[in-house]
Amino acid sequence: MPVHEVAQTGFGNEADAYDRARPSYPPDAVAWLVDALRIAPGRTVADVAAGTGKLTRLLDATGARLLALEPLPAMYGVLRRNQPDRDVVASTAEALALRDASVDGITVAQAFHWFDAPQALGEFHRVLRPGGRIGLVWNARDRSVPWVDALWSVMDRVEKRAPWRNHDQWRESAFVDTPWFGPLHEGTFRHEQVLSTEGVIDRFRSVSHVASMPPESRDAVLDEIRTLLATDPATRGRDTVAIPYRVDCFWAQRR
Repeated sequence: MPVHEVAQTGFGNEADAYDRARPSYPPDAVAWLVDALRIAPGRTVADVAAGTGKLTRLLDATGARLLALEPLPAMYGVLRRNQPDRDVVASTAEALALRDASVDGITVAQAFHWFDAPQALGEFHRVLRPGGRIGLVWNARDRSVPWVDALWSVMDRVEKRAPWRNHDQWRESAFVDTPWFGPLHEGTFRHEQVLSTEGVIDRFRSVSHVASMPPESRDAVLDEIRTLLATDPATRGRDTVAIPYRVDCFWAQRR
């Protein structure tokens, strides 16, 4: 199955901006996933839709064997440049280039909403060993700060048809009736990403629906972000700002 057109174009166009400006994941959220998936030496974990390897590199300390699976050449090109010793496989979630029962765990960071969920879950079930687990994580937008809410409001106009916008819907459609996995277990965490003004521009440049726009439209959106940062009393004249995130984590076990 092909990658979603917006994801393919957007992330393909701005893989470097994605790597520079997308937030990482906080230690407590990573520790929760490691514990839930029982990631440890002697176990093999596939990081599906690994992107530029933001989560993959955080799992290195576990001592597990980590496989990064990513379908977009621009994204896994950055991953290979940053982590030259990493095992990287060009693969979509719906047709994993892995043998049956070959991994103990699967992680998916910031990407499950792009998948055809039934096909992907069927593939996850196929490649996981009995008792294997999947872990999903998202940096979700925390809009509790007024100037941050104003920035994300610009994205509301741009991303009207983004597949992740109904955040609860994927859970209901993907996991309630699936024969492949047991119930979801949930954890919630919080952190902040400190960025310069240009870093914030890069952060919004890396949003797939922005990156896939025609250049004039994209530049207009980024100029609006730049103007908001330059004029809001909370951000005007500051060298750096902190963008808050809520981190949503889930795990489920293979039936």
